[in-house]
Amino acid sequence: MKRAAAIYARVSTSDQHVETQLYDLRQLAQQRGYTIVAEYTDVGISGTKARRPGLDALMSDARKRKFNVLLVAAFDRIARSTKHFLQVVDELDSIAIEFISRRENIDTSGAMGRMFLTIISCVAELEAELIKERIRAGMRRRKLEGFRLGRQPLDIDHHALVLDRLSGLSLTKCSKKYGISRASVVRFVREARQRDSVDVRKFTNAAVPEMADSIA
Repeated sequence: MKRAAAIYARVSTSDQHVETQLYDLRQLAQQRGYTIVAEYTDVGISGTKARRPGLDALMSDARKRKFNVLLVAAFDRIARSTKHFLQVVDELDSIAIEFISRRENIDTSGAMGRMFLTIISCVAELEAELIKERIRAGMRRRKLEGFRLGRQPLDIDHHALVLDRLSGLSLTKCSKKYGISRASVVRFVREARQRDSVDVRKFTNAAVPEMADSIA
């Protein structure tokens, strides 16, 4: 029984020809005795973009088990970044779909293919740790130089903003007037109300003993 195979091809610019990849992959499928059940293409889309119509359709059909082998011309046709490439291949592996790359001659159904994926995963993990360490080193340097870390506080009149909002100014107009998001307006008003509630409770708690003393 022939295995159901899918083909994915991508070119970065519209003046490139995706048919070249498709022809080679059809030949590869024929040599291996696969039956091609679907072909997915992305034309004029960079591999740095994780969301692509062709790739999205491919992954959607893969989850529905419409094929059990995926053929690509090369790793970089799937993704330019190691992280995204591993996300795709790991998901395919989790649903028992073999991944075959023609240029690198990698087939995840074999021991060498699985070993290769393990090595790539380790490299990706190392890359992530190096990035984190560079970020931490940069933050330490900024702190030593006296720079503030994180976002700068919003330079707005919180009191005026709350008064405008509570006096009836719409959420949208209020956010536009002060140049902040609608969510920030809601947050500032909520925080102001919470502070007022705390102040009222403090006043009440302090007033009760004084009233008791005067009655006594």
